[in-house]
Formats: sequence, C-alpha cells, structure tokens
Amino acid sequence: MVSYQSETPIPNPQARSAKLDLRITPEVKARLSAAARERHQSVSQFVLSSALERADETLADRQHFGLDAERWSAFMAALEMPPRALPRLERLLREPTPFDPPEPA
Repeated sequence: MVSYQSETPIPNPQARSAKLDLRITPEVKARLSAAARERHQSVSQFVLSSALERADETLADRQHFGLDAERWSAFMAALEMPPRALPRLERLLREPTPFDPPEPA
C-alpha cells in the first residue's frame, strides 16, 4: 500500500483555530469522499491537503525574494544580456516534427 503525502504539511489539529465552510452538492461530496478513501484520509484531510497543494502551485511564482543592491544590479545585468547561443537547441528546433505539414512530393 502506498500512502500519498502532501509536500505542504497539514497543521496539527490543536493549532487550528479558523474554520472554512463549504456548500456543495451531494455529487461533489461523494466524489470527495471517494477520493479521500483512495488516499486513506478523512474528507477534511483530503480537502485541506488538496487545497494547500493547489495554493502552493498558484503562489509558487509569486513568492517574495529580496536582494541587496549589489546582487540586484547583477540580476538586472544578467536579464539584459543577450541570450547565449545554444546550437544543439537551434538544430533541434529546425528539425521537422510530426505536426509539420507533409512536404510536397
């Protein structure tokens, strides 16, 4: 049996103080219950871990990071540099793909 573990830890039940209520249809509840059973979790655990995973995915590229003035200047200089040549990638992109129209015979 393989157990699925979220990368986002679920807070200890004693540390939880806020509540989130949802109004859902019986069909949605049945789907969530079935999915929770597959993961050997309660519906609450399943919904919380799924919501936290989705929140992490959504926020991944919006996380704050800070740089001092020297590193900021280096970062901006790197962004403004022309791209380096990647001959193997250029060659790959010139090759025909299965999605290209057939060449006339």
